[in-house]
Amino acid sequence: MDRNPSPPSSDAEDEQAAGDSIGNTVYSKHWLFNILTKLIEVISPEKSDSNSNREEVQTELDEEMESDICKMWDMSMDEDVALFLQEFNAPDIFMGVFAKSKCPRLIEICVGILGNMACFQDICMSISKDDNLGQMLLQHLCDSDSPTLLETSRLLLTCLSQAEVANIWVERIRENPSVYDCVCFIMSSSTNVELLVKVGEVVDKLFDLDEELMLNWIKNGSCQSVGQSTDDSPEERPDFKIVPCVLEAAKQVRSDNPEGLDVYMHILQLLTTVDEGIQAIVQSPDGGKETWTLLYGLVCHELCQPDDPPIIIQEQKSVLASILSVLSAMFASQVQQEYVKRRKNMPLIGSLIRILQNMEDCGKRSFDNAKKSQPEETEKSGTVEEDFHLKILKDICCELLSNMLQELTKENILEGLNQGHLNEKKCFCAFQNLLPLYITSVESFLEALREADQILADSLEKRFPSLRLQA
Repeated sequence: MDRNPSPPSSDAEDEQAAGDSIGNTVYSKHWLFNILTKLIEVISPEKSDSNSNREEVQTELDEEMESDICKMWDMSMDEDVALFLQEFNAPDIFMGVFAKSKCPRLIEICVGILGNMACFQDICMSISKDDNLGQMLLQHLCDSDSPTLLETSRLLLTCLSQAEVANIWVERIRENPSVYDCVCFIMSSSTNVELLVKVGEVVDKLFDLDEELMLNWIKNGSCQSVGQSTDDSPEERPDFKIVPCVLEAAKQVRSDNPEGLDVYMHILQLLTTVDEGIQAIVQSPDGGKETWTLLYGLVCHELCQPDDPPIIIQEQKSVLASILSVLSAMFASQVQQEYVKRRKNMPLIGSLIRILQNMEDCGKRSFDNAKKSQPEETEKSGTVEEDFHLKILKDICCELLSNMLQELTKENILEGLNQGHLNEKKCFCAFQNLLPLYITSVESFLEALREADQILADSLEKRFPSLRLQA
């Protein structure tokens, strides 16, 4: 039997097929076993073959064989099929492929099948506990074949996402410094957006799971690769730093993949949760200017723009929270740097206020919608449960805005008023969100505002009696 048969029609065939079916599927055990046998033959050619034929077999797949193993790849998404493959030692066969084959397409498919199998908990546990297989898979992060890198990254992310085995992989990666070099090489040099997103998700998950590993990667300048790399790996790797590599990947994905940008911004945010990470950003050769410029550009020119509907904040709340968190950490530690000088940041202040205005608009819409659907309950409580992620964004936004406002001088405020970044409506929105928690910052700003525009300052004081009481 050369290919997977269609479901049989006669009763006799039904009985025969029942014994050949894998679990509750219509897939044939015999057909799948036959493909596994062919796979063994591909990596173990007859001794009589010439060296040239053997090399050809290892580097190319004929169309029929590729078609069959691609079918097996699709089938492996079914749990019954995955268990059957596990029972017949498919992972061991795939290890033989990794050890002997020089065919990128064959390796890609085998890694992909393992990735599908790893979606099921017991199989994932078995795969993860096999240290030889684990080491081979990590070595494929140094592969030059993008499809293989993509499938390897998907497999790693699947395993890291399962709590029962995540620590096995974290420890394995921690013990293999070559992984750092391979991942940094991909982030800094690849133009494959799909691959960059998946590798970013792996790094994001690793940093989220293990702070010690993140600290090790932050401290790494250059790590001597350990373990055997593939022949296609770069012979000499540059002196990688994690922050420039993350920034380069973020630049590649920013236009084509919003989810990917979100991933890389969250990696930067995770870095700022430790002092070493903040220092890695702000003590880079350019003093953090590249990071600030990228994030500043995203907030001021790409995300939550004046012509966007306010509801856009719902789509962008996660990535904005990460970006503003990094900017806030940088502003607090690099206030003397030229690139964060007050006169250059009026557009950013305007953008922060616009974010708060959009959140207010979304809050009003949520209240109105709730009032329509549950008028009595909403009328009694007068409130609607606040969106958790929007609340995080608001808190981060207010912290950064308060720090920036209290640094403004009369000249800065006049410039902001002339350029439209500040006006009464925007100042009112800022005060409404900052008070009473950031009253010191508001008072400092108001004092400078009196020098720049006494009428506007008086108007704001009338609308916020608590400020007059403080005065």
